[in-house]
Amino acid sequence: MNPISFIVDIGVGKTIENWLFDQGYSIISISKLNHELSDKDIISLANEKQSVIITMDKDFGELIFKEMLVHSGVLLLRLEDAVAEEKLAVLQNILPKHINDLNNNFCVYQNGKFRIKK
Repeated sequence: MNPISFIVDIGVGKTIENWLFDQGYSIISISKLNHELSDKDIISLANEKQSVIITMDKDFGELIFKEMLVHSGVLLLRLEDAVAEEKLAVLQNILPKHINDLNNNFCVYQNGKFRIKK
């Protein structure tokens, strides 16, 4: 079992969920749990489970930076129009290099760049 766990938001996809599970990560799939959960409820769940949220939803940035919600980590994949294989390739590139950066940070991947927003 890997030390980090993930909450996979709707839109990220089953391919990533399956790959993370196969890699030994503990995951919670929002699409399987309750696809009607609000973003605030997802953040609360992530805090409760001490999990990093993987999402493609920019609204999480609003909640964290404007509403100052406490979070246990968010990885925002800015991959509009990407197919499942492209999303998976990005995640397979990010995790080995940045796994230790994800907890308690708001991280964004866009245009080939990984950044931690402070």
